Amino acid sequence: MLDIMRLKRLGIVWLALCAVLPVGANTQFRAKKMTRTDVPGGKGQCDIRLRIDGEAEVTVRGDLVTIRAISGRDGRDDGSECNAPLPNRPVQGFRFEGIEGRGEVRLISEPSRQTDFQAVVHIRDSESGEGRYHFRLSWTMGSEDSPDRAHFDRPNDERGGLAWNNTVHFGGRGHGTSTSTADGERELRDVTVDIDRGGKILVLFRTDAGRPLSFTGSVIEFDQASVRADVATEDHARLRGSMYLSRNDHGDVYRISLDATNGQDRLHLDWDRK
Repeated sequence: MLDIMRLKRLGIVWLALCAVLPVGANTQFRAKKMTRTDVPGGKGQCDIRLRIDGEAEVTVRGDLVTIRAISGRDGRDDGSECNAPLPNRPVQGFRFEGIEGRGEVRLISEPSRQTDFQAVVHIRDSESGEGRYHFRLSWTMGSEDSPDRAHFDRPNDERGGLAWNNTVHFGGRGHGTSTSTADGERELRDVTVDIDRGGKILVLFRTDAGRPLSFTGSVIEFDQASVRADVATEDHARLRGSMYLSRNDHGDVYRISLDATNGQDRLHLDWDRK
């Protein structure tokens, strides 16, 4: 009888915990490259199409879309596409349009320096089951906002020495540390960096543990002095953040830094070339 009463009490506590714990988690994906040709020249456009159950906050940064479920099941992509990534600098003529949705869809914040050039949209679906939502972000593109990332196709002598045919490749000896709440501290040694013509990046570190530490993602800023990329770890934890790669006058990478998280675990990384 005592055991039954104890189990009942434990069940009540469990139900109370379930009532206050978040029901959803972040969903991340990249909007696919738009193949339509009806968008006017000189206009950047992202059509974000989602399936939402309950309430969610949607963040668009570049072509990376993050859905944070506030209530209900995790949101999911329903065919989102962009003709160019949302720029990571001030944009002209920014516009938000709610195209489809049975509930509330509103823009919380425009992309700006204060928001790290992210657009944030709030969706509230009050009906049962998933609702289909479609909103549009558009802006006036400058010459540096080519949908095909034209700055990756400049002649070799315009790229500060970091030259490639189909990909950028850099390999260097160095030393650094990676500290995470999940794996503790690891010593970093040599690194290789590969960037393809579409802006996809792979960064691979040798470690003292023998098992390499690797990151994949997309370049969101590229100039003579640095590269900034949105990357994630290749392990099950999928820690994500902005990686900064500093370059010297010859285009060689001499420092790499990163702070990443998955909302629970965190990772800090610093590497310097010898």
